[in-house]
Amino acid sequence: MANENKWGSNIAFVLAMIGSAVGLGNIWRYPYVLYSNGGGTFYIPYLVAIITLAIPLLILEYGVGYNYQSSFTKAIIKLKPKLEIYGWLLPVGIFLMTIYYSTIIGWDGIYLFLSFFKGWGTDPNTYLNVNLLQATNSLSGLSNFIPFIAVFMLIGWFFIWIISRRNLDEGLGKVCKIFVPLLFVVMIVIVIFSLTLPGAYIGLAELFNPNWSLLWNFNIWMAAFGQIFFSLSLGMGAGFTYASYTEDNVDLVSSGLYVIIANCAFENFSALGVFSILGYMSLQSGIPVSEIVSQGTTLIFVAYPQVFNILGTIGFILGPMFFFTVYIAGITSMLSSFEVLSISIQNKFNLTRRKATKILCLIGALASMIYATSAGGYILGIVDVFINNILIIFSVFVECILFAWVFKAEKLIDFMNKRSKVFKLGKWWLWHVKYLIPFLLVIIWFGGLKELLALKTTESMIVVTVLVALLIIFSVIFTRLPAKSEEWFKTEERIK
Repeated sequence: MANENKWGSNIAFVLAMIGSAVGLGNIWRYPYVLYSNGGGTFYIPYLVAIITLAIPLLILEYGVGYNYQSSFTKAIIKLKPKLEIYGWLLPVGIFLMTIYYSTIIGWDGIYLFLSFFKGWGTDPNTYLNVNLLQATNSLSGLSNFIPFIAVFMLIGWFFIWIISRRNLDEGLGKVCKIFVPLLFVVMIVIVIFSLTLPGAYIGLAELFNPNWSLLWNFNIWMAAFGQIFFSLSLGMGAGFTYASYTEDNVDLVSSGLYVIIANCAFENFSALGVFSILGYMSLQSGIPVSEIVSQGTTLIFVAYPQVFNILGTIGFILGPMFFFTVYIAGITSMLSSFEVLSISIQNKFNLTRRKATKILCLIGALASMIYATSAGGYILGIVDVFINNILIIFSVFVECILFAWVFKAEKLIDFMNKRSKVFKLGKWWLWHVKYLIPFLLVIIWFGGLKELLALKTTESMIVVTVLVALLIIFSVIFTRLPAKSEEWFKTEERIK
């Protein structure tokens, strides 16, 4: 089974990590975050977050993952056998995230289909919320199943099954080699075209207009650190898992920097395209950009279709290109989150990639049908806040303590420095992973808890309670089930 789980080259590893990082959050989340947090001012906390959090933490994840060449769960058992239940908590939580991620991919698949004939009509907002999602802001919508959405969600799961069931380099590796570069090429074409639109300068002026007074606002710093976590998939197990598949001569420090640079370049380049288009809309409609700009679902599935309507014939070309780009970004990110639980059950229960993939895809596809209801969008919003703002931050805090203190991160320095072609690790890196990052994580976690509590409603608390119950129940089940592999409690370390 070892041959199933190895990258054929270092470029496959780097492209897979870029594919994991470059996702929907770069396209629909980042432009709004940048704009609503001071425009050009936001780059100061953004760069601070990259230097103090992203670079040190990603290198730590890569180093420990490389060392154990196993699943996240198996490595936790090696470090602290009594913490096996925590070793399952993160993979199970990330799988729950994979399930709701399939929803957004399903929605985008629908819009990719509609874009060839602008099937959203003259009023994209009404089409999205009334015709397609039939959205309700309560759990009562669970009784209304929407087959059209379900079909496109299942198509996404089919792609995950087709790709993940193959040996790592033949499936996921090959997909990333083809589609990650294509993702950048298509986005470059879209952005260049957007910059030529009349009124593009209006949107760009709004985007980069700095509001320096916001630098003293705690929320802008929280937004910057939250965006870095979200866009780079920090603490989600993907970096750890992918690094465990690398060969002995890999330069993990350089690889981490390539991933961070590619991710930041993509999301900032995407922001140029988004606000050029919003500037064009402002010029055409006479409405200020501040009244047009929106976040998340509305930006992708309402604002963009409105632009493609205005563009006339060109919209029939640009629309499919855009929604295809979003689809690729979603699939590559979903593949990485799917892999975290998949490799863990392969390790413990001695399953082949094919069998593990089949089981998880069936479970995931069935569970995702809850989002193919009128309450799907409502539930998705609550799950998103809980997993990204509470579970992952908590998990990264525990991970940081275990990897930096129990594993002893200083063991990685000589190994990393011998292979690094960029810069050398030293006391600055140890100080970050042992002291600064855990401190920052505590602050970020309380900020996320505040956002979750702001939801307040009884129904949202019911959803959170069910999530917590599912996490605990399945983590306990996976912990209690006996291992069927003799190698489960035997883990060789590559760094002595």
